[in-house]
Amino acid sequence: MTEEVGELFRAIRAIEIGRDHPGESTSTKDRNYNLHEELADVMDQVLILCDKYDVDPDSLMAFSEEKLKKRFDE
Repeated sequence: MTEEVGELFRAIRAIEIGRDHPGESTSTKDRNYNLHEELADVMDQVLILCDKYDVDPDSLMAFSEEKLKKRFDE
């Protein structure tokens, strides 16, 4: 999972900075596709962990939403 998160942050960096490495140019469409791909890879890993440890993904999302609501007083 660490590898997948690293790839996700490289994709985010490419969008935020505008490139992954100096001298490299990528179209916005390519960067957005890569972001979707890396987010999906991380999500796959989370779902695998949910299955392994018997955690319901829907209840996990509800838990996360409630935690954010409390944090931001909404």
